[in-house]
Amino acid sequence: MGQNIKADKSIGDNIRKWRGTKGMTQAELSAQLQIHGCDISRGTLAKIEAGIRHISSDELHAIKAVLEITYDDFFTK
Repeated sequence: MGQNIKADKSIGDNIRKWRGTKGMTQAELSAQLQIHGCDISRGTLAKIEAGIRHISSDELHAIKAVLEITYDDFFTK
């Protein structure tokens, strides 16, 4: 597993925003992440979006790939 990035509400908000743009639920994103080899549950995704759980660099990379966004998209305020 990659390095962890400190829990941050703005990262979670951006994941939620981009997930919504794609019309995906947390369960759907979680399922797609698992297909891409990232074992993350809907509950864990909810904690990341709420900013109460750290996100690993591997998870960030997988979310980026599934949502088809850039790394900059995670960090915009």
